Amino acid sequence: MKNVEMNLEGNILTIKVDITKEFGVSGSGKSIIIASTEGNQSIAPDHDVKIGLNVYRKNTN
Repeated sequence: MKNVEMNLEGNILTIKVDITKEFGVSGSGKSIIIASTEGNQSIAPDHDVKIGLNVYRKNTN
């Protein structure tokens, strides 16, 4: 994962992303990647719930 912190406390999942970070241009070139789970990930070890997250902004160049 890039720039994604997850914390599961009981039944509450908290996701933390620093929106000041950038990880380059997307494959299409239309957006700048800020954070990504890079596909679907389990929210915790031995847990059947998954998350797929992409945080991005429009590429103005």
